[in-house]
Amino acid sequence: MARLEISNPQARALWLESHLLSKAPTGPLDLMAIIEALGFVQLDTVQVVARAHHHILWSRNQNYREAMFDPLLAKDRAVFEHYTHDASVLPMAYLPHWQRQFRRKAEQMGKAGWWKGLPDAEARAEIKARIAEEGALSTHAFESGPKSTEHAWAKPPHKMALDFMWYAGELATCYRENFTKYYNLPEHVFPEPLRSHEVSDADQVDWLCRAALGRLGFATVGEIQKFWEAMSAKECRAWLSGAEGGLVPVTVQGADGQWRDAWGCPDIEARLVDVAKPSTRLRILNPFDPAIRDRDRLLRLFGMDYRVEMFVPAAKRKYGYYVYPLLEGARFVGRAEVTADRKSGTLALGQVWPEAGVKWSAARQAKLEAELTRFARLAGCRYQPDAA
Repeated sequence: MARLEISNPQARALWLESHLLSKAPTGPLDLMAIIEALGFVQLDTVQVVARAHHHILWSRNQNYREAMFDPLLAKDRAVFEHYTHDASVLPMAYLPHWQRQFRRKAEQMGKAGWWKGLPDAEARAEIKARIAEEGALSTHAFESGPKSTEHAWAKPPHKMALDFMWYAGELATCYRENFTKYYNLPEHVFPEPLRSHEVSDADQVDWLCRAALGRLGFATVGEIQKFWEAMSAKECRAWLSGAEGGLVPVTVQGADGQWRDAWGCPDIEARLVDVAKPSTRLRILNPFDPAIRDRDRLLRLFGMDYRVEMFVPAAKRKYGYYVYPLLEGARFVGRAEVTADRKSGTLALGQVWPEAGVKWSAARQAKLEAELTRFARLAGCRYQPDAA
């Protein structure tokens, strides 16, 4: 079977449409529809302007406001919190297909070197018994010995126990208060029909792979595996060998003109026919946006070499501590430093770095400033061009 050729403009348009970044982010807001379309939304503690999950959702619909998020977890039980490639929220409906991830993470954590000193099963049972008696508790409700000094990521024993049981699905995030996680027993968080719904391991892998490829549109085996990071590369290859008949072999043109073989979702040809031309609006994307989190794919499709430099010593940074990619239409045109001071209610633009070959015109600057004005509203601020 001949491979379907996907040109770079087609690939970019399909990628952005799959991530809800083609149309202007306006109109009626359906928050759960956004999360379901993306598959998950990454959580992050860093708040330079807005935390990652808020920014990601706002980028899809700018009617979104931060207060809309917490009720999905704490009240509606529409989402649950667990670990994909990082801490994320996922639609609660996906819970039956996530049981293997609870098992995988428990096994991985049990083998990881930084879990040396994890409280034993009896001590963990005591923590669970206390939560059962008192209700949802945060790490602040517990005390234990000092953290290990063996490595940089060490934690106090009780925090290790809570994290381990959360990874294993023995505890669940009930809600967050000022971004502090409160743990409860799964039966008090997960709806019973979903919690007790058994799905075979093979069916879970099949669902995970198909759901990943459906959102990616086209992908290599490695990209399918990395989407959820809920299976091994070996499991993903085994799935692919049995699913090839329902997939479309494709070859995708990169930004450098090179072609690379991949697999397309079953309806890839129809998607390419219907794919919309991306809006020419300029967008400020979060560093953890799902459209750009695979930095290798970003470089291959869009020619943008982007890295987060938060953990790079200041003197060695090429750009800055927290730098936002700037998307205009189907092209990344630059990156910018933007900061918000919520106490004073101001948002300021720092340095802007145009991408190679991009002329930073007055019209493009005006587009950026219009977006900054909108971005400021998410943080409850106002944009001040001269406040940097």
